[in-house]
Amino acid sequence: MTITIRDEFIKLGQAMKLAGLVESGAEAKDVIVDGLVTVNGEVDTRRGRKLYPGDKFAYKNQECVVASKQDRS
Repeated sequence: MTITIRDEFIKLGQAMKLAGLVESGAEAKDVIVDGLVTVNGEVDTRRGRKLYPGDKFAYKNQECVVASKQDRS
């Protein structure tokens, strides 16, 4: 799955909500802090982790790639 952002970066918790992997920010925080999310293949427990175009994150065997709006045109 690819999520498209307009800004330079998106925070991990926001990206998870945008991708529909979690229902709320609170749920995102919980699964991130519990070490259930990987960023670029490594566990990351920072919900405020900045993701840039090209970064990949995964939760429950669903991987998402961050793309910029410019990449999609």
